[in-house]
Amino acid sequence: MAEYYLGIDIGASSGRHMLAHLEEGKMILEEVHRFPNGMAKKDGELCWDTEALFREIKEGMRKCAELGKIPVSVGIDTWAVDFVLLDEEDKVIGNTVGYRDSRTQGMDEKVYETISLKDLYSKTGIQKQMFNSIYQLMAIKEKKPEELAGAKTFLMIPDYFHFLLCGKKCVEYTNATTTQLVSPETKTWDMGLIHSLGYPTEMFPMIRMAGTVLGDVTEEIAKEIGYSCKVVLPATHDTGSAVLAVPSNAPQTMYISSGTWSLMGVERMDADCSDKSMECNFTNEGGYDYRFRYLKNIMGLWMIQSLKKEINDIHSFAELCDMASKERISSIVDCNDDVFMAPESMIGAVKDYCRESGQQVPETIGELAAVIYNSLAVCYKNTVKEIEAMTGVTYDCIHVVGGGANAQYLNELTARETGKTVCAGPTEATVIGNLTVQMLSTGEMKDLTQARKMIFDSFDVKTYTA
Repeated sequence: MAEYYLGIDIGASSGRHMLAHLEEGKMILEEVHRFPNGMAKKDGELCWDTEALFREIKEGMRKCAELGKIPVSVGIDTWAVDFVLLDEEDKVIGNTVGYRDSRTQGMDEKVYETISLKDLYSKTGIQKQMFNSIYQLMAIKEKKPEELAGAKTFLMIPDYFHFLLCGKKCVEYTNATTTQLVSPETKTWDMGLIHSLGYPTEMFPMIRMAGTVLGDVTEEIAKEIGYSCKVVLPATHDTGSAVLAVPSNAPQTMYISSGTWSLMGVERMDADCSDKSMECNFTNEGGYDYRFRYLKNIMGLWMIQSLKKEINDIHSFAELCDMASKERISSIVDCNDDVFMAPESMIGAVKDYCRESGQQVPETIGELAAVIYNSLAVCYKNTVKEIEAMTGVTYDCIHVVGGGANAQYLNELTARETGKTVCAGPTEATVIGNLTVQMLSTGEMKDLTQARKMIFDSFDVKTYTA
């Protein structure tokens, strides 16, 4: 009888529950529940509704019982950097503010009153992004000090959900590193840095590695969902899980985890916290088994997702790709410019950028999509050059995993611009990585090498050549 594992993958716009089991050496996936997600204004802040999300988590777990497919374990992954603060009664303090909120404006300068950007990078190896947890905490300290004063526990979003399921508090390593408060040397909280910034050191729980079995769900949860199962930490940062699922055991593998964000980089065993790495804006995020994901954050499909939403979803992503492929507009925008982070109108932001930079202004939907896709491909090309310069390695292939693996036109552009072979797939990389860690924890797979071969054998991978 097959043993089932439940991966819950929650992204910025939606979440889903995926059951998996092994059949003749291949991973078989079955979606059992899907639900919407998104930030909404609350008290003037862009916030996540964690209560609604946890209701959906339990609802999807109940559906497993209805199907008669009881999972051995469950693990949850989400986006990075966002967190909750709990009081002494384990109640959430204040709003669960999301990373696209503007509260961190000016908070970098507040942090640099204590430690310079250069020294911060040398300590953590993490790329400066204004939404990093270090700046979010500074915003709370400066604007709502009473919340920080009352905080007894700091938990990243997926760690909070795991706590609600099984009652155990910890922070998983891959996501912890995105706070910009973890040492790449010790792989633990940099308590000296945390103390110097005025954040309560005692609120930070132990960091645990993906694969840790936290324990069974509580009796209360078991009654609600109709069964008991183990809670296992996956790589709770969605990119950490996606990179784990890159279907290659080659020692030198370049990847793009392509979704709302495009995370482009390589896997390394040591962090590069040099001044040159900082100048190139690379980050050393934690990976499975204490690897490092040496990568650059690129705006990614957020821009095309925003365009699609702004035109009331009258075209699918596939249609937008097809329309873009027929255009000849040559305008290019900087996908990483802050103007594209959370504009009131993505169409307006793209047009304004082109107008202000003296380029042809896109007018049709096809032209707008073409500008976005071409700009992403150019950004990938520039990032390839930087990665090869920083690592001293020439890469022949780029593995694209995640939703962007379905973007045929973008993959064709990426191959053409970079001159590299593009291997696209699997599209469900994040949840596959989540489930893989759970299977590794039970011994159903012996190691990551076997797991990655199994992933390659299980899922479709398409090849695009320059």
